[in-house]
Amino acid sequence: MKKRYSYLIKPLQIILDIIIINLITYVIYDIEYFNIYFLSYITGFWLVTSYLFGFYKIYRYTSVLRVFTLLGKQFLIFTLGYFAYFGIFKEGSVVNNQFLILTSILSTITIFKFLFFFLLKKYRSLGKNFRTTVVLGFDDSAKKVIKIFQSKANLGYKYLGFFSDKESKYSNYLGKLNECFKYISENSVDEIYCSLSVLTKEQIKELNKFVIEKGIVLKLIPESNELYSKNQSAEYYDDTLLVLNVNKLPFEFAENFYIKRIFDIFFSLFVCLFVLSWLWPILWVLVKLESKGPVLFKQKREGINGEEFVCYKFRSMKINKLSDKIHATKNDARVTKMGAFLRKTSMDELPQFFNVLVGDMSVVGPRPHLESLSLEYQKDVDDYLKRHIVKPGITGLAQVSGYRGEIKRRTDIKNRVRLDIFYIENWSFFLDIKIILQTILNVFKGEEKAY
Repeated sequence: MKKRYSYLIKPLQIILDIIIINLITYVIYDIEYFNIYFLSYITGFWLVTSYLFGFYKIYRYTSVLRVFTLLGKQFLIFTLGYFAYFGIFKEGSVVNNQFLILTSILSTITIFKFLFFFLLKKYRSLGKNFRTTVVLGFDDSAKKVIKIFQSKANLGYKYLGFFSDKESKYSNYLGKLNECFKYISENSVDEIYCSLSVLTKEQIKELNKFVIEKGIVLKLIPESNELYSKNQSAEYYDDTLLVLNVNKLPFEFAENFYIKRIFDIFFSLFVCLFVLSWLWPILWVLVKLESKGPVLFKQKREGINGEEFVCYKFRSMKINKLSDKIHATKNDARVTKMGAFLRKTSMDELPQFFNVLVGDMSVVGPRPHLESLSLEYQKDVDDYLKRHIVKPGITGLAQVSGYRGEIKRRTDIKNRVRLDIFYIENWSFFLDIKIILQTILNVFKGEEKAY
C-alpha cells in the first residue's frame, strides 16, 4: 500500500492563502492604524466564502477555465465583503492603503493558485502522485476514458487495464466483468470507471457495495442520452468527456469530519464541566448506598472500523456475570432502583462524554454494540457493517425514532440499522443538533423502552 499525501494538498493551499492575506495586510496596512479586528474579519470571511463556493475544489481533471471561474467567483464575493467592512464597522471611513491591500491580495493569490496548479500537473506528468485505475466495459465512451488516461500524463492516472465480457486481443484486457472483484481485491486499485451501457442495475448495485467496503472511488461513464440521479454529480474530463461521480458520503469530506469533531469536543467539555462535575459525586453516593461495586461500569464495545474500545456508563445493575452477554429486559431483576432511575432518564450514559473527548465516540451516531451481539446481527441484516464507518454515538437517529433498548424481534434491529445507515448517508450538522434536542425532549417526556 503506497503512502498517500494528496489529502494535504487542499489544507496546504488554504494555509498558504491565509498567510498571504495576513502578511500583505500586516505589511501594507499603516501600522499606526493597524486593526486586528479587520485582519480577523477578512481572514474569516475568506474561509467562509471559499468553503461555501468551493474555491478549493480543484481536482486532477479540473481544467484551466474552471480555475479562472473559481477565481472570478471567489474574488467578486470577497471584494464585496472586504468593502462591506468599512461601511459596517468603520462608518464609511477610508482605511489607509485599502485598495492596495485588496489588489495585492487578489493578484498574489492568483499567481500562487496557478503556480501550484501547473507545478502539480508537472509533478504528476513525471509519474508521481498518481491514481491507479481500471475500466469496466469497452464501448466507445470507455475507449475515450482510456485514451485520456494514456495520453494525458499530467492528470496523474495510472491505467491498469479493462474488463469486458467480450474477449479482446488488446494488451490491457484483464478478463471478464465478474473477474474484476478478485483482481481489484488483489491489486492496489484507487478508482473504477464503469460504463453504464454494459452493466445492469444489479451489477452496479453490487459494484457500489464492493467499492464502499474497499474504500475505492467509483465513477460512471454514461451514454450520451443518459440521465443521472441526485446521488451522482457530473464531471468533465479534458473538457469533452462527461463522467458521473458517485457522490461521497458526508463523512468522506474532511471538512465534515472536523466540524463534527470540534462540536463533539466543545459539547462534551460543556457537559463534563457544568453537569458531571457536580452530578458525579451525588450519583457516586446514591449508587454506593444501594449496592456494592464500582460506580463506573466499563464494557468493551465495537467502535469505528469494528475496533474495540472501553465504553463507560454509570452502573445501573447489581454485579452479575451476564452483563457482557445479555441486554437489560423489562422488569430485569439485575437493575437496581437507582439504576432504573438512571436508565429512565438516560443519565447512565453521561460518562460516555469522556469517550467522546478521547475520540472513541461521537455525541451523535449509531449506538455501539457488544461484539457477540454484533456477530449475530451481521447474519440477519444486510449492510450492518456500514455502521462501522463512523464513530458510535451516545444518541442517534434510531434512538430518537423509538428504536432503543431491548431487541425483541428481528425487525427491531433491521429498523435500527436502516435508520443508522440513513443517518450516515444524509448527515448534516443541523441533523445532529435536531437529534440532540429530540434526545433531551425524550428524557423529559420519558421513554417506554428506557429500562
